[in-house]
Amino acid sequence: MRRRTPSELPDDLEETLVSVGARSEAERLVSRLKELGWSLGVAESLTGGLVAASIVAVPGASVVFRGGIVAYATDLKARLLSVDATLLEAHGPVHPRVARQMAEGIRRAVGDEDAADVGIATTGVAGPLSSDGQPVGTVHIAVSTPLGSRVESLELDGDREQIRTEAAARAIALAIEAL
Repeated sequence: MRRRTPSELPDDLEETLVSVGARSEAERLVSRLKELGWSLGVAESLTGGLVAASIVAVPGASVVFRGGIVAYATDLKARLLSVDATLLEAHGPVHPRVARQMAEGIRRAVGDEDAADVGIATTGVAGPLSSDGQPVGTVHIAVSTPLGSRVESLELDGDREQIRTEAAARAIALAIEAL
């Protein structure tokens, strides 16, 4: 079977959209949020802004992305993201409930009259040393939406950069799954 050149195609196919390649996960997330008319905020600890950077790298992300907070210090998680201080004192900043409260807190922090529709949060230990009794590679990711919140806890392998990069990628994937 011979392939036809574009000039041999019927006129009604001229308006066909052609993909130039696979979309990144961040592109898929931004596209889905646009479809829903939803806004997004990101709270990061161990990823240090990688999730937000991945999202704002997508052209048109400003339609959905409200902002982010890198709350690396434990006290900032309480002050800026409304994470319960008693929880932080009892379990430290690397805990699934901390991630959930960070995701819920960022929705309020970057919302306008109402909370942002989606909050993504990351907390964990990227290394090289363990902290708060948690081994290197311990990661908790949370996504909060009007439909509820979900947390994914991971044990990642690799060096500091690999752990941070994988955690950021997984956070975006979890947000897509939640939508």
